[in-house]
Amino acid sequence: MNKPATEWYWDLKRNKAVPAGERGRGDHMLGPYRTKGEAHNWKVKVDDRNQSWDDDDERWNRWGGDSKPEAK
Repeated sequence: MNKPATEWYWDLKRNKAVPAGERGRGDHMLGPYRTKGEAHNWKVKVDDRNQSWDDDDERWNRWGGDSKPEAK
């Protein structure tokens, strides 16, 4: 798999997509993303991932996965 020529990041402080060479401090960045568009649409990916995790948690809880083992 070829690495993209430029990685993109979402800069939370400047509220914009930036190429790797312009990224700021790590605690202000999300990424890397393959394209500027993916970086710009970071929230969609985060929301989708969070929803998926919430759905998994709900299935787990219905199954009984939140029960605690008995103490020995």
